[in-house]
Order: sequence, then structure tokens, then C-alpha cells
Amino acid sequence: MAPQVSNVYKIVLSTLKELLVTVTWCKSHSNQGLSISFGDNSNDPSASVSAPPFRLNTNSRFFRKKKGSKFIELSDESKVEVFWDLSNAKYDAGPEPVEGFYVVVMVNSEIGLVFGDNTAEEAFFNKFRTSTTHIAKVSLLSRREHCSGNTLYTTKAQFCDTGTLHDVMIRCSVENEGGLINSSSPVLSVCIDKKIVICVKRLQWNFRGNQTIFVDGLLVDLLWDVHDWFFNHVSCSGYAVFMFRTRSGLDSRLWLEEKTAHKDKDRVEFSLLIYACKSS
Repeated sequence: MAPQVSNVYKIVLSTLKELLVTVTWCKSHSNQGLSISFGDNSNDPSASVSAPPFRLNTNSRFFRKKKGSKFIELSDESKVEVFWDLSNAKYDAGPEPVEGFYVVVMVNSEIGLVFGDNTAEEAFFNKFRTSTTHIAKVSLLSRREHCSGNTLYTTKAQFCDTGTLHDVMIRCSVENEGGLINSSSPVLSVCIDKKIVICVKRLQWNFRGNQTIFVDGLLVDLLWDVHDWFFNHVSCSGYAVFMFRTRSGLDSRLWLEEKTAHKDKDRVEFSLLIYACKSS
């Protein structure tokens, strides 16, 4: 499975109009690219926002330029401009660049999404921002990561807009009983900033479950499903799924229950979904 990362953002303009933007980075042996798609929170299909996704990849003339801009008009007549500079982008093992780049999404002349390193972002603001340019309110709603591996995966996550960026590590190891390694008894450990927040023993029996952890003053539900990782007899490429989901308050219930009880209440919550495929 090719590595892929998707972030879903909610942009609130000065007019209180809301727009959902999905930013996806992908990487394969022959291709590397970026896709940006647009939607909204409307439950009325006739009022929904749509437009063909904006794509940059190694097979397109836009990506070969590595720097430029593109104008997009949405179905509700909103005007979107995408600016990018990937000419000096540097990558680690994942599909996202880590420095030397910026990507900016402007909606109706307001600055919406801005992501990249600080130097590149500052260069963009110095070039395009004026005293009358509005900056929209932006919230990260979810992050989805597709990866391949064996027993260890690391990533970074910010669980709320005002929180810090945390190191997240998921590890599957074997249990050590009385100094002896028991390879038939795997253990799942999840660490945040090098501190173990959950440890699930006898994972072949506890292959699905959930626990609640505390991060940045928030209750976060951590759910896991590793059944197919151990019991996929069709092929050797089993998979595991992990989800981190913030709750709306200290006295709230599991987010699955909240969704039904308070589905109309306006809250900004964050979820991190990790879909891991076993390497062959």
C-alpha cells in the first residue's frame, strides 16, 4: 500500500461561510503528489459545494513547475486560489514534505489554509498579504494516515488547535515473562512523547478494544482493531486500524454515543486514523 496522508480542515470565512478542505499527500515508487478537494457542512445536496479536485503529481505539468498558482471556481461561485512552492521541498520517509515548501489556499480573497515551514510561509505573507487581507478561522478536523510496516509506527499529532504537537508511537512487541520471551503473546503499546499511555497484553485475544487517555486537558478515546493483522489467512498482508478521537468535555461519553445524542451540536473535535498494512 502506497503511503498516504489526508487532512480535513474546516475554514470559517469572515462572512461565517464554512468550507471543508481535504489535503492529501501521496507517495509511490513512481509518483509523488498532492491533492486538494473542497466540500462543505451542508446537509442540503442542492446547496453543497463541489469542484474537481486540484492535483499536483510527478506526471502533471503543474508539479514539474513545482511553483505556481491556480484559480478554481466552486459550484456556489466561491473563488479559490491555490499557491504552491515545492521547488526546495525536502521529504523524510513519509509522503509529506517536512521543510522548504508552502501551500496556500485563499477563498474569496481571504487567507484560508497556510501550511509549510516558517521561512516559506513568511515569504508568502510578505508577497501577498495586505493590510486589508482577512485571515479565516481554520480547524483541523481529522487526519488519516495509510502506511506499511511491521511492528513499529511513529507519527505526530496535535489534538486541539491550542495544543502542542505530540510524538505518537505504536509498537507491537512480544511479552517477556520471567525473563523469557513469549513470542506467542504479543503486546500492544502506545506512547505519547515517549510515555506509555496504554499497554494491551495477550493481543491475540484482545485484538479489538478501546481505552481513554488524557492529552492536553482533553479526554481522548483510543480504539484499535488488529484482528486482520493476526488472522488474515487469505494473504500475508494483514492490516490494523487505530483511531484517536477527542471528546467534547471531561464529563462526556464515548464519542460514538455522543454522535447520536448531540449530532446537531456545533463542536470542533479531532480524530486521527491510522491504517497500517503489514509489509510482505
